[in-house]
Amino acid sequence: MPSLWRAGAGVAAAGAGALAYAGLVERNAFTLRAFELPVLPVGADPIRVLHLSDLHLMPAQRRKVRWVRDLARLEPDMVVNTGDNIANPNSIEPLLHALEPYLDLPGAFVLGSNDYFAPGRRNPVDYLVKKRVRPRTPRLPTGELVEGLAEHGWRDLSNARGALSVKGMRLGLVGVDDPHLNYDDYDSVSGAADPAADPAADPAADLTVGITHAPYTRVLDAMTRDGAELLIAGHTHGGQLAVPFYRALVTNCDLDTGRVKGVSRWWPGANGLPSSGAPPRAAWMHVSAGLGTSPYAPFRFACRPEASLLTLVPSDARRG
Repeated sequence: MPSLWRAGAGVAAAGAGALAYAGLVERNAFTLRAFELPVLPVGADPIRVLHLSDLHLMPAQRRKVRWVRDLARLEPDMVVNTGDNIANPNSIEPLLHALEPYLDLPGAFVLGSNDYFAPGRRNPVDYLVKKRVRPRTPRLPTGELVEGLAEHGWRDLSNARGALSVKGMRLGLVGVDDPHLNYDDYDSVSGAADPAADPAADPAADLTVGITHAPYTRVLDAMTRDGAELLIAGHTHGGQLAVPFYRALVTNCDLDTGRVKGVSRWWPGANGLPSSGAPPRAAWMHVSAGLGTSPYAPFRFACRPEASLLTLVPSDARRG
């Protein structure tokens, strides 16, 4: 019995230590990821895209604000923000302070559920069984958030199209509102719209980029079939609690765990994998593990909070 007691005490101590590490150390171990994506026409100059996602910012998180501001040293050419920016009604001012070095750059954003609703307590089992729970928490000041970003020229791509000119490249942008809340309406922006009727449409774009908060397969498929060559998303938190040397257990959407973060190729149809009936074209996709957590689950394990620098470079074969 003493040996069993000691073994149980050892397991409990290890668990407590892992929990302390996840809550006190790793969730604050902000990390920059860097990826190179061959999506530009031959001869184009590289474009440096800073991808920020899932800050879930609380007003007192000054360390996170300083870290985000310091990324200006990377000298990005544009910024993409894939939502879940705030976790408190008083977070907008510190958020805009964090983003201030980038607000004069070309930028685009979409919204996530925590840009609409305050976070709340959840049963962890809901995540494991992929159960979606309709938010019953207070509304956040979404309009103030959107105004604060859009007044600097960042494009709101919530069920919208837009275009940006960056280093001589014309980027066509298409985005949706949060699919996790079923707010997405890709049908309203699908297809090659007529520029005469829709000034945001840009059929002559050098690169088409699809942007969404939550990478649900229905959205990724629709964007890729519609010509998007690069997909950018967040939401997953990289699984947030991963098994070391194995993988994440959940993505909090219908994306497979092998794509929970980082770069992959996406073929429309069979959960992003090529199949006999799938079109030959594939998009490049980047999913960010994001920079934050819910204040009710302030832990990360084997999945550091992150921002990403995506360097878009030319390719002889832009898709395939």
